[in-house]
Amino acid sequence: MTDKKVAIYVRNSTNEERQNPETQARPLKERCEREGWDYEVFQEFASGAKESRPKLDKMLQRIRQKEFDIVLVYKIDRLGRSLKHLLQLIEEFESKNVKFISLTEGFDTTTHQGKLFFHIVSALAEFERALTRERVMAGLDRARKEGKKVGRPKGKKDSKRRKKSGYYLRWQDKKSTP
Repeated sequence: MTDKKVAIYVRNSTNEERQNPETQARPLKERCEREGWDYEVFQEFASGAKESRPKLDKMLQRIRQKEFDIVLVYKIDRLGRSLKHLLQLIEEFESKNVKFISLTEGFDTTTHQGKLFFHIVSALAEFERALTRERVMAGLDRARKEGKKVGRPKGKKDSKRRKKSGYYLRWQDKKSTP
């Protein structure tokens, strides 16, 4: 039995009806239990293209406070889609002596081979994101050419009143981190 503390990060792009987070969470928890690791799950529904996400930001704060030894994800694209962002995260993990493990891709950043594989898979995740964006833009372009209205009319303000509390809480959290 080891006394490792693991941050499990689970991200889905859409809500629970379309993508069940347990698909990722269950095997990650099972791995921790097999290894005898204590774990905490950080689970959210957000786009992987966004660098700032509430649960990811909270996990990073806790890593900066040296509360975790390992970050465990189901697949690297769950952590992020941008190569630049993934590299920043891994560098931060390394600076805090936090090991990074991707369960299904079978690598960790404590070895030279793991680092090489990480760079290759990160580049592929970014490429996949670019292809997805390209397909979406082509679909929107086709819809426009067919005369369909796409998106919000130009110059129209969003009439929905937005809460500022989430922004304020994230700003407060960032202010309090060293």
